[in-house]
Amino acid sequence: MAFFKRELSPVERFATALKSKQVERDKLAGRLNATETVLAEHRTEAERLAVAGASNAKLERAEAKLRLVEDRARTLRAALAEIDQQIVATERALADARSQRERELLADQIESLAASIEQAVPGFAAGAAALVDAVTKSAVSSPEATTFSASVDAVRGEVLSAADLVCWELRSLAMRTRAGNANVPLLPPPEVAQPKVPEIERQVIYTLNPLLWREGSEVRKVPAFALVELPKTLLPLALRHQHVDYLNARRVQTLMHVHGTGGNGDGTPDSAELVDLDALAADEQAGAQVNVA
Repeated sequence: MAFFKRELSPVERFATALKSKQVERDKLAGRLNATETVLAEHRTEAERLAVAGASNAKLERAEAKLRLVEDRARTLRAALAEIDQQIVATERALADARSQRERELLADQIESLAASIEQAVPGFAAGAAALVDAVTKSAVSSPEATTFSASVDAVRGEVLSAADLVCWELRSLAMRTRAGNANVPLLPPPEVAQPKVPEIERQVIYTLNPLLWREGSEVRKVPAFALVELPKTLLPLALRHQHVDYLNARRVQTLMHVHGTGGNGDGTPDSAELVDLDALAADEQAGAQVNVA
């Protein structure tokens, strides 16, 4: 009957190698101690013969024995120093293997979290769709129910977009964790922004072009390929002209993989490239008035 041995993990291999080298070192250290003891005895004997005025033959034999033991002790010391270096290198490799194992376990947990979110999203989407259908397909309608349905539908879109984004970020974090580069934050640090006007309703959106708009006396400028909170009054206009798109749009997912979520390039966008949303809205309004006239 054939038996198959389980393949050892890197941690197990290095731990076994370290234990083997430590046993080998203990044996070498024992042999060296015994040789040092013999060497001390031969030195004492050679010194005694020399002091006693022994014959040249006896002195030569004593010196030959002494040199032989000295050579053996020197060889054992060199072997012991070499095995000490090997132990240090093996200990370092074992520590690296343990760190990599911990990173792999953490990355697996992060990917499991992303998978759990993705599995839960369809249930949330179906529940939200059922709430919307309950209102839209009802024979009786009311402003309260219609408002509720619209709110649920808007929340559903935002949650689905956020779920796609966080799953992508989690998987990116898992890849960085496996590579030992997990010190990069999940999202780029937010830019310092002026306090928002409380009455302005905003929508998190992804920019396709550099944009500009005004909020009172403040002029807001944002780069292309960035997550921004756009006033909802400007959202339909920007969507019509394809200057922005929702986070769950397929092209946005691709652009986030290529450019990230913090914008393309450093600093403030070039004024010549900025799309003035306020001016665009004014042009549309003027065109509509001309058509009415």
